[in-house]
Amino acid sequence: MAESEKPLLIKRYASRRLYNTETSDYVTLEDIAGFIRDGRDVQIVDLKSGDDLTRQYLLQIVAEHESKGQSVLPINVLTDLVRSYTTQATSAVPQFLAASFEMFRDSQSKWFENVNSMNPMAKGFEAMQAQQEAFLKAMGGQLPGEDGEKPSKESKEDLETIKKQLSDLQNKLSKLDK
Repeated sequence: MAESEKPLLIKRYASRRLYNTETSDYVTLEDIAGFIRDGRDVQIVDLKSGDDLTRQYLLQIVAEHESKGQSVLPINVLTDLVRSYTTQATSAVPQFLAASFEMFRDSQSKWFENVNSMNPMAKGFEAMQAQQEAFLKAMGGQLPGEDGEKPSKESKEDLETIKKQLSDLQNKLSKLDK
C-alpha cells in the first residue's frame, strides 16, 4: 500500500490527548475533521490498549458540528438511525448508508467533471456574441471598430441564419436546465 493510501495514524494517550504520528504533534478534533475534509483517511487508536477509537471520534466530530448549527442530518434521518439500533434492520443500515454515500460521491464527481469539461456558459456567451454581431451586420448596423460598412445583399439570408442559430442556442440552454 502506498504511503498516501495509508490512513493517518492518531494515537490517544491516557490523558485523552490526540497525537499525530506523522507530524509528531498533538491535534484537536477540528484538526482531524480538516484532515478528513482534505480527503485523508484517519485511524485513531488507544495507545495503551490498541483499541480502534476511530468510530467514536468521528461520531463526536459529527455531534459537535451538528450542535454548532452546521446541521447536515435532518431530524427524521437521526430518528431513523436511532430506531435502526433497536430493530432487526441494524445489519442492513450500514451497507445502505455506505452505498448511498458512494453513489452521492460518484454523482457529485461526474457532475463536476461535466461542468468543468463542457463549460457551457462560456460557449453559450461566445455563440450569443457571434449571433449579435451577425444580427447587427444583417440589420445594417455598425459593429464597434468597423468603418461604416454598407449592408450586403445577403442580409435576408443572414437573418435566417441568425434565427436558426438563436433557436439552436435556446434548445441547448433548455437542455442545460434539465
